[in-house]
Amino acid sequence: MSNKFVGAHTSASGGVFNAVTNAQKIGAKAFALFTKNQKRWEAKPLDTKVIDKFKKALDESGILPKHVLPHDSYLINLGHPDEQKLIKSRMAFIDELQRCEQLGLDRLNFHPGSHLKEISEDECLDKISESINIALDKTQGVKAVIENTAGQGSNLGYKFEHLAQIIDKVEDKSRIGVCIDTCHLFVSGYDIRTRDVYDATWSEFEKVVGFNYLMGMHINDSKPPLGSKKDRHHSIGQGEIGLDAFRFIMNDDRMDDIPLILETIDDTIWKEEIELLYSLQD
Repeated sequence: MSNKFVGAHTSASGGVFNAVTNAQKIGAKAFALFTKNQKRWEAKPLDTKVIDKFKKALDESGILPKHVLPHDSYLINLGHPDEQKLIKSRMAFIDELQRCEQLGLDRLNFHPGSHLKEISEDECLDKISESINIALDKTQGVKAVIENTAGQGSNLGYKFEHLAQIIDKVEDKSRIGVCIDTCHLFVSGYDIRTRDVYDATWSEFEKVVGFNYLMGMHINDSKPPLGSKKDRHHSIGQGEIGLDAFRFIMNDDRMDDIPLILETIDDTIWKEEIELLYSLQD
């Protein structure tokens, strides 16, 4: 019996419950979704009918709530240098956590934030931690899961040190975690292509952040090369990372029992990609 739970970021178009159906269609054992339109600030609240439908669909699918990794809106910047915009982001983040709570989900994946070249990295990281503290204070039961970034533009979170610095100032350590995106990891300069560099990268992760915080992964190959800081995903085995890294992950028990989510570029082959990943297990 495999302890790996592989899936993809499926569409919730027409209702969040459709994400469950779409996950089942591709043979997923995990999935990610947006609980609202990620390109808009406002969203109508989830009504009880929709919530019940989602919970029933999830229950019938056999996918556990802990293997679902909802993603917040890309508009949110928890480290925004502008006070009004920061408040707007914080309100939206609280709303996203509450939506997860209503759906019975226990984690929310988000990008940490950007300094927009207006404040220092440290100041921005402090704002992000403070934003998380405020949001956790106003919600319950849902963990805030920080995603490592590619390091494009002024986005923070592309170094393990950034993640550790944010976590350090989060008051409730039981409700904070990280999601490692393999494409972001690679383009931000961490190599995982051979056994040696894979081991070195993850031992650095253990030392700086700690595996106790790993609550999900995005499994993506990369179009750009190592260290390019460009965020462009590719299909598994078709990019610069290559198949070996994914074989290592699929046989690494430190990645057991967490959602492993494809965000690769061709959703028509997700079913095959999921099968491919499982086939890499020894």
